[in-house]
Amino acid sequence: MSESEKVKSLILEIIGDIAPDEDLSAVDPAVRLRDQLDLDSMDFLDIVMELRKRHQIEVPEADYMRLATLDGCVEYLGPKLQARLSA
Repeated sequence: MSESEKVKSLILEIIGDIAPDEDLSAVDPAVRLRDQLDLDSMDFLDIVMELRKRHQIEVPEADYMRLATLDGCVEYLGPKLQARLSA
């Protein structure tokens, strides 16, 4: 599994925990997550909080838009998670 696939899997796992009724099997990585899934702003904040809790990653509010798509999550979080995922 590549590093980007690991990051996608990690994000989808968090989303699955926050929104267990969502079908994550057909998520298009280039389309905004909120356009594909029934996620509201509180769900998004929960995702950010889980990133901090599970992986000690702080996402400043100014960077929230960089997490809008799955591809954006990989691009933004990949470097931050690389050391933790390969350990």
